[in-house]
Amino acid sequence: MRTEDVLAAIDTGLWRWNNASGTVTFDAEAARLVGLPADEVTLTESAVRARFHPVDWNEIQGIVQLAVTEGTVAEARLRVMSEDGRHVLRTVRSRSKPFGGESDYQLIGTIQEVAESAPGTAARTPVTGDWRRSREAFLLDAGRALAEARSTAEVLRVAASLSMPGFSPDGLAVFGVAGDRLTTIGHHGHKPGDEDPFRDMPLDTDYPAAEVVRTGRAIYLPTPEEYRTRFPATWPLAEGFGRRSWAFVPLVVAGRTMGAWMAGFAHPVAFTPDERSVLTTVARMLAQALARAGVEESERELSEGLQRSMMPTLGPDIPGMKVAARYVPTGGGLQVGGDWYDMIPLPSGRFALVIGDVQGHDVRAAGLMGQLRIALRAYASEGHRPDAVLSRASRFLHGITDTYAPDDHSSPRFATCLYLEVDPVDGTVELARAGHPEPAVRMPDGTVLVRTTAGGLPLGIDADTDYPTTRLALEPGETLMVCTDGLIETGGHDLDSGWARIRTILESPEADPSAKLDLERLADDLVQAVHGPPSHHTTGPLSDRREDDIAVLLLSREAARADGTSSVRSTAVTVAQAEPERIAGTRRQLRELLHDWADEDQVDSAVLMVSEMVTNVLVHTDGDALLTARATGPVGSRTLHVEVTDVSDELPHKRRPGEMASSGRGLLLMEMLAHKWGVDPRGEGKSIWFDLYEDAPPASYEDF
Repeated sequence: MRTEDVLAAIDTGLWRWNNASGTVTFDAEAARLVGLPADEVTLTESAVRARFHPVDWNEIQGIVQLAVTEGTVAEARLRVMSEDGRHVLRTVRSRSKPFGGESDYQLIGTIQEVAESAPGTAARTPVTGDWRRSREAFLLDAGRALAEARSTAEVLRVAASLSMPGFSPDGLAVFGVAGDRLTTIGHHGHKPGDEDPFRDMPLDTDYPAAEVVRTGRAIYLPTPEEYRTRFPATWPLAEGFGRRSWAFVPLVVAGRTMGAWMAGFAHPVAFTPDERSVLTTVARMLAQALARAGVEESERELSEGLQRSMMPTLGPDIPGMKVAARYVPTGGGLQVGGDWYDMIPLPSGRFALVIGDVQGHDVRAAGLMGQLRIALRAYASEGHRPDAVLSRASRFLHGITDTYAPDDHSSPRFATCLYLEVDPVDGTVELARAGHPEPAVRMPDGTVLVRTTAGGLPLGIDADTDYPTTRLALEPGETLMVCTDGLIETGGHDLDSGWARIRTILESPEADPSAKLDLERLADDLVQAVHGPPSHHTTGPLSDRREDDIAVLLLSREAARADGTSSVRSTAVTVAQAEPERIAGTRRQLRELLHDWADEDQVDSAVLMVSEMVTNVLVHTDGDALLTARATGPVGSRTLHVEVTDVSDELPHKRRPGEMASSGRGLLLMEMLAHKWGVDPRGEGKSIWFDLYEDAPPASYEDF
């Protein structure tokens, strides 16, 4: 004998609640006990809720959640309501056991009638105060849910999930107005295609929703007969859905009827004053939510359209090189701000990469960004060098923001910018920098260096600012990254901690010179690290810092075919006479180049010698010092070759300084610490160099 038959013999039903699908299945006895025909049936949660007293249903939600959390049996008493929701038919007891997790579970249990009142009186017990208290709780929940919805689709999902106390609809539709036509904005409880006859109809159609829009008054149809009598022309369209009652309520905002809301019921509803009050209140909240979502969607569409028009594509492929870019607006409500990037074909056959950030995150910043981007394109297309392009751009920005009133929103703005001119044939990069973060280079083995570059003031501050040009070579397999400060400082980071975070992401791909770096994936990883879920675990020391836009450009030179040769790691830095503070940056960059060198003492020796060499150039000559460092060979047996070049023809002389001397030790240091060193005269100037061998023992300080 089946379990269902045994339970039916003792007037006990069996039911199953599937939380994942939102359905409840009753066997024949359980269906009879809840006032349905005595046949097995599967209903939605909202339909089942309509069978029970709303107060009991609200209480059982908490009981079920506790049982799911603790893994115990959920036991509750529920009053079964009449079809009109006004009287209690009987009281039943349910005992169920949850299976599954807290968010995806099933309840399997029994349902049995219990005696709660004198025989024959349950069906005549009216529902009054409890129903009204439940209605108030429902309206509070509905108002909160609709207020939090941020799009039309989300508003419609919330409306479809509303389970009204005692008379939940099984079908919903929201109608809007477009000119003199009635349109369907959204619907729930219908099969695909069911809305086609209602999708677009004239406002003078003999249809309840159209009349509601025309008159601004609600229409309640408690029976099919009343629907057929009042709207005979469109009754055949509604008849096929098999519903018993309908409510068509106007959606009114600021005194204007913007549409209509239809709630259809599979069971008869009398539409008492209390029920009409609930429907009217929900319609009012629904209209406000739809209007608010419409405004936000219009603003979002406008800003996204502005962003698309201002963010150019990267253009055609470049032979031997790959480019990837990302732009993410992260601050304020606008989807576009002052950050931008660009790629510009040049008359010389080269191409330019531009990245910049206009001060502010508002419509004016976006407008200035668009103007500045066009100006930069024009200057670059004329064939000007990087320094001239930025000088002209600074003069242009200063000119359009120079005249302003103290309280005017059009007060002067500045912009940071990095302009790079790239030769795809040999990888030469010439760049000029206007107050922008310096570029970083990832080498084929994963080593990352921040390239120290000369720079000038941000654009727009001074009309006559000069911007020195820095030249570097992008070797095969190397990747150049330039970005706005949003990528570095988002999440409360400063420049130091932000670069440390970015360096970790850049170094994360496998350091294999023969492997092809996925540039698009690297761009996504960089953005996710500072803007996605992982960023919540890497907050910086300035936790209260305002979030900013993010723009990032990646340029990679394709690696030569792997032939078993060892990798090359190099850097070049210019230290100007007017910038002796860059010596500290030079030392830091050399340490970064040798981050995995086998012997730390050799690294210390190299840094000490470089510091002496560069300082000597600045002290004893009138020119700048050009440092180049190159590490070649397999890891563990590499050779480091360092050169410092200047324009002076005077050769250095080895001296024996006394104990108290403050100079004269440079060549002695190289003689003691380097495995090999020398001084080479050049056509103009000279070069001082040294070599260190990773697999050789380090020189000793003892004889110095």
